[in-house]
Amino acid sequence: MRHPILLALALSVAPMAAPAMPQLGDVVGTNPTDTTAALAKSGCKVTAFYAERGKLEAKCLEIANDKTWEVYIDPTTGAVVDMVVDLKDYD
Repeated sequence: MRHPILLALALSVAPMAAPAMPQLGDVVGTNPTDTTAALAKSGCKVTAFYAERGKLEAKCLEIANDKTWEVYIDPTTGAVVDMVVDLKDYD
């Protein structure tokens, strides 16, 4: 290897890989305990749960960029069916 110092420098300044947010269709659970754990593993800290229009809604804070998301979950399958960034982040 010709330039180990440059390689070390490039690796040290490369951004750390943040956990990816859940995607539509990801199964995160059908109860608050499982859902909270699955979303936390994806980098989203759950702050509240609601039942809304036949779905579970988890409000969670995306750790990587401090945005609040509303994650809608099918209560029978535990799959993410919709995700919306909370508009209060844009006031």
